[in-house]
Amino acid sequence: MGPALSRPSAEMFAGSGLPDEPWVLHFHCYLVRDAADRLTLVDTGVGAADSPASSWAPVPGTLAAELAAVGVAPAEIGTVVLTHLHSDHVSGAVAGGRPLFENAQHVVQRAELDAVGGPVLDEVVSVIKGQLHVVEGDAEAAPGVRVHLAPGHTPGHQIVRVGEVALTGDLVHHPVQVDDPSIRYLYDDDPETAARSRAEVLAALKAERAILATSHFSEPFVRL
Repeated sequence: MGPALSRPSAEMFAGSGLPDEPWVLHFHCYLVRDAADRLTLVDTGVGAADSPASSWAPVPGTLAAELAAVGVAPAEIGTVVLTHLHSDHVSGAVAGGRPLFENAQHVVQRAELDAVGGPVLDEVVSVIKGQLHVVEGDAEAAPGVRVHLAPGHTPGHQIVRVGEVALTGDLVHHPVQVDDPSIRYLYDDDPETAARSRAEVLAALKAERAILATSHFSEPFVRL
């Protein structure tokens, strides 16, 4: 669970008409185990107390403890998909200045890598650069795990499909956007492109009656 943001919801989501009450931002990562026991992690959370997310997110993150609770060591994970390179999604890839998931390829879009800068570049991307698997557009990240470019929140934002489940990264931030994809989020890099991606992806997923696995909702799974 994350902090209750003091900024009114109507400001966070311009034009939404939401009541002016705190919105609690949650932070979710997802572990996928296939029939062959291969492990894929989608996003790595806020990271350690001194991570690039520490200026605003509730560090330290609990990913390592959550993995341990289900009997998974970081070295067992073969693939890490980074939906995008914002600090609350990638900082947990590094611990003590070294890659935490030492045996994993880290899947990221070329457009995202080209756009990253600042502490995330210096403290995360530069540390895992030898393990990056750079893709462009739709691609297979691991057997049965595919990534699909869905830009707007960031230039190379991607979602992940595993069967009927769509792991959506920051395609949506609040449940109101599932009902109305045109509602914009203040921190989308390109709000028009983000709204278009959101509308197109959600329309396709609703037609499938897919399950959304979200990064920031209070409930991590939503059946469309």
